[in-house]
Amino acid sequence: MANENEVIFTDTTAGIDAAVNDAFEHFGGLSSMLKPSRDVYLKINAVDHKPYAYTDPNVLKAVIEYLKANGAASIYVIENCTQANITRLVFAATGIDKVCRKTGAVPVYLDETGAVPVFLEGLKSFVDISEFVYERLIKDKDKNLYISIPKLKTHSMSKVTLSIKNQFGFVHQHSRIVDHNFKLHQKFADIYRLIRPDFVLIDGLVATNHGHYIAENNQDKCIIEKNCIIAGIDPLVVDTAAAEFMGFERDDIEHLRLCSATGISAVSPKDIKIINRDLFEKRKQSLTCELLEDFPEELVILRGKTRCCVEGCRKNTETVAEVLHADYNGKGDFTILMGKDIDEKEIAGIRPPVHIAGSCAIGDYGRQMVNRFGKKQVTFSNGCNNLSETVYGLCRHMGVNPLKLGRLNPVASLAGLALARAKGSKALIPRLI
Repeated sequence: MANENEVIFTDTTAGIDAAVNDAFEHFGGLSSMLKPSRDVYLKINAVDHKPYAYTDPNVLKAVIEYLKANGAASIYVIENCTQANITRLVFAATGIDKVCRKTGAVPVYLDETGAVPVFLEGLKSFVDISEFVYERLIKDKDKNLYISIPKLKTHSMSKVTLSIKNQFGFVHQHSRIVDHNFKLHQKFADIYRLIRPDFVLIDGLVATNHGHYIAENNQDKCIIEKNCIIAGIDPLVVDTAAAEFMGFERDDIEHLRLCSATGISAVSPKDIKIINRDLFEKRKQSLTCELLEDFPEELVILRGKTRCCVEGCRKNTETVAEVLHADYNGKGDFTILMGKDIDEKEIAGIRPPVHIAGSCAIGDYGRQMVNRFGKKQVTFSNGCNNLSETVYGLCRHMGVNPLKLGRLNPVASLAGLALARAKGSKALIPRLI
């Protein structure tokens, strides 16, 4: 019987189905994992419809087909995408809905589910998570099998995004804005105390370099073929091995370090056993989570000396600016303010229009900017990482129509939005005009 300290790397070059089968069978197969209901809940990574931002539908299809062939009853594919998106539309644009229809799996758009407040032990605060998740995977965790299928990605705010960070999708979007700053790592660790996958299978067909949200026109610099599946029983062990595969140690990743400190997993990095180590060593590569900083030349970004958190206002805003410039020819003749303690000479020299990212900068400079330039020249992104307001503000200043950001045609997008709202979606989306 395989141990919790084992992580298997399987090769997909001979076929994804075989690689998925080998990953499950090494750990005793589905029959050893199924719980009384025989239902399986698959938490994929589908933050957005951008290529390489989501779990590959072919990997998802292979997992579902393996589960069906080995005794699973109902199979649910669940996600709540990132802010400024509607999960229903992301599933449609990426082909995830199509996979569900063909395989009989049930798509669950978590933004359309109720909210339940849960207490975060480390932060000593509450956060709203999906009621569906609370009922099925926390309250009835002994009845239902929960499998995480994240994508192998670096991340500009958390360095990597693997199975533990993948659980952030359980949090409703309005609760993600609070503490999306230097406290973000603790938030991930606190959620991990509440809920953890029974099995992790990482889509490692490719890895992302320079962050998780890649501009299509920068794919040649950011997409690295890996052609593997990474799997194991212990999420922290699997994430540690996958992070090392991309050149990071566990202690480099703050949320992994904090999860380890809770004692949930007793496995130390030195005790992790890699199955198929030759494949691991051959394809291991040091990647970077730092953005390319492919911004318009005329864009001015003023970063405060303090509270300019990479986990929130800074990297969130800069990622959006990079994508709008690279993929939508977004212009940059404006100024972005973020953080506190910006040099007064730089503030005095600002020319409008202005986007102010985050409550820290808004509190210090918001009124002054409006008084100097007028309300129409200034946009705000309130809180920490308010992505819907960031997208609206940057689209407005960069001359990009928000409707063009969707991969579906505008009519289909608006119809999907209307349906999601009718179903109770709590997603935060930017103003469309």
